[in-house]
Amino acid sequence: MKIISWNVNGIRAVAKKGLIDIIYDLNPDIMCFQETKAQPDQVEEALAGLDGYFIYANSAERKGYSSTAIITKTKPISVVNDMGLEEHDKEGRVMTAEFEDFYVVTVYTPNSKAELLRLDYRERWDHDFTHYVANLENKKPVIVCGDLNVAHTEMDIARPEANYNKSPGYTQTEIDGLSNLLAKGFVDSWREQHPDEIKYSWWSFRGGARQKNIGWRLDYFIVSEKIYPQLKYSGILNEVVGSDHCPISIDL
Repeated sequence: MKIISWNVNGIRAVAKKGLIDIIYDLNPDIMCFQETKAQPDQVEEALAGLDGYFIYANSAERKGYSSTAIITKTKPISVVNDMGLEEHDKEGRVMTAEFEDFYVVTVYTPNSKAELLRLDYRERWDHDFTHYVANLENKKPVIVCGDLNVAHTEMDIARPEANYNKSPGYTQTEIDGLSNLLAKGFVDSWREQHPDEIKYSWWSFRGGARQKNIGWRLDYFIVSEKIYPQLKYSGILNEVVGSDHCPISIDL
């Protein structure tokens, strides 16, 4: 089974750049999207003509903002939007698809914003999301994927010293948030398989950052320790373009 996650930074924009052909080429069994910036009917429209997949979407109250989607060849037992917490459930950031042997949770974690204006909220989000995932884990193994908006170690960011505790996504508060999730019985699948490799999944649109590979690893597959032994491969698909993020993948 192949699962792919991609922050598309606007699914309608990427649809114009050949999204359906990309999906067919990658041939995932499940594909999760973050930052679709679309309502469910707009997601359906962007994926019009895609055969062989069930399509699910969660949208923010504010149109054209945040939002997530899941496509899957196998119909899930259930799909649940959000976490059931009013403070966090207005931006369409979480979807949980239940399958026979595991849950897939896709998440678009809030950015702490310039000057770290949203860092206190981000800390609450990380705490509550970890609690949500840990509760699922009590029922069956969980695969979390998405844009977690944090570079977990200095290997995950091109310029660690210049950004540490100054830039959203690389503060100790955010680093600790991911560490706390991992401590609940989860594995950062790509880093576990590639302990010494430097590879990024996001680059600023400014200054030719992608061409110069001045990037951040913000996108993750965080998998239950119970399911990690079934993981054959974890990849970062740098060659796929269309967004400021590239897709990431796992093969089970």
